[in-house]
Amino acid sequence: MKVFAYGIRDDEVPALKSWQEENPTVEVDYTNEVLTADTVALAKGANSVVTLQLDPYGADVLEGLADLGIKNLSLRNVGTETIDFEAAKRLGFNLSNVPVYSPNAIAEHAMIQLSRLLRRTKPMDAKVAKHDLRWAPTIGREVRMQTVGVIGTGNIGRKAINILKGFGAKVIAYDKFPNKELQEEGLYVDTLDELFAQADAISLHVPGVPENVHLVNEESLAKMKDGVVIVNTSRGNLIDTDAAIAALDSGKISDLALDVYEGEVGIFEHDWSHEKLPDEKLADLIARDNVLITPHVAFYTTKAIHEMVYQSMSAALAFANGQTPDNALEY
Repeated sequence: MKVFAYGIRDDEVPALKSWQEENPTVEVDYTNEVLTADTVALAKGANSVVTLQLDPYGADVLEGLADLGIKNLSLRNVGTETIDFEAAKRLGFNLSNVPVYSPNAIAEHAMIQLSRLLRRTKPMDAKVAKHDLRWAPTIGREVRMQTVGVIGTGNIGRKAINILKGFGAKVIAYDKFPNKELQEEGLYVDTLDELFAQADAISLHVPGVPENVHLVNEESLAKMKDGVVIVNTSRGNLIDTDAAIAALDSGKISDLALDVYEGEVGIFEHDWSHEKLPDEKLADLIARDNVLITPHVAFYTTKAIHEMVYQSMSAALAFANGQTPDNALEY
């Protein structure tokens, strides 16, 4: 039995070797190269492939794997929007993802960024770096004084709510599929418009499915409070970048934190320190003292990496053994 893994980073190697030690009958091989039509041949002889990347798994990639007799593909991440499902179905692929690896990691990052925005740590850090040690005018706000709207109450959204409760904030929430416990607590509002109207800060925790694309846009921003704070650690396409920049210019958005960006593919996971950043809108956002940008790292903790490797490798092995793992995708 052989499992081949693509795009393995140095920080994933310990977990990969640990999994192999626990499954000594499985041959494990890997590369740091991502899965493309040009690298498909590296998996020759494998029963299953494990991978993670922002680039698409198009028909050419899937056909290349199928030509090698490989029809088991396990993703080490949650998002599946990069998969050509029509080709996967035609070719008879078994697919899996890692839907829950560490919701705490992402929720913590979102709430830390929210707190940083409210306490104005970016401009304060810049002052201190220049040895300007005066307080004013860099005054902050307290999380407990805010009404925070959480959009999406799945695993991550609920963890964020728990953190907010610890701060003492007033929490309101919206989800098309309400959680029973949160319903009983009375945290839900009936509509997004109600949340927009009441929230001082909004944290997004919904998937980037078509119905959620540009959830934050010119029209929805107009329904929000003046000076709203927005945090997005979910999917870049939830926010219309042009509308967000205009709202920052007008003061409609007072502060913004983005761990994801709708133009991030080809931009994130690259060192631009010695060359011009090719996305002028992103450069504009990075330069603002009321905007925090992180390059899709909310998930990036030792616990999450361990789970992503272990769950995807175990799913790959299950597929190879003719079994259906709990995290298999139905499509």
